[in-house]
Amino acid sequence: MSGESVTGSDSGLRDVIHRRRRAAGLTLAQLAVRTELSQSFLSQLENGRTNTSLRSLQRIADALGTTATELLAAADTAPTATVVRAADDTALAQAEHGGDGSVRSLVHGVRDLRALEFTGGTERGDREFAHGNDELIHVVAGTITVIAGGEEIILATGDSYYCVAGVAHRWWAHTPETRTLVVAVADGRTVRRARIS
Repeated sequence: MSGESVTGSDSGLRDVIHRRRRAAGLTLAQLAVRTELSQSFLSQLENGRTNTSLRSLQRIADALGTTATELLAAADTAPTATVVRAADDTALAQAEHGGDGSVRSLVHGVRDLRALEFTGGTERGDREFAHGNDELIHVVAGTITVIAGGEEIILATGDSYYCVAGVAHRWWAHTPETRTLVVAVADGRTVRRARIS
């Protein structure tokens, strides 16, 4: 996806990253090597002196054997709440890295269902994702390009793409105002499918 910067419940996120790094037995220098991020950046992040982009958070999550979504859920200050308001600080504001969009979680805490709303995200990163469960990508407003399984698909307002589990994919928005909803069963959860007789 794109290089959005993640803020929101900053102290929670920096504490989660610090605890996970220590639990993994990694020094900042070792995490820097694994993530290809600078040691000074990681130190500033853990000390609350900077924010992270979603792309950098994904690198950190990879190095810690988890996902960016799981780190954000673990940092949620209201993990059992059932309502996410537009003004909640779980609406993770974006500012750095050229202001390339925003992402906010539409669910609190660790849930069986994952739902994210992206605004913008025009940077065409080359990282592909392949999830263990199916995913729905829906364009609320604007246009995006999805590349999935080697096929390029243009989606406009109201269009959806159903991405089957295991299919490598990536996408980007055409304008900073584009709004995209991504909904999926969370990684690590099992989907029970009815038998067809």
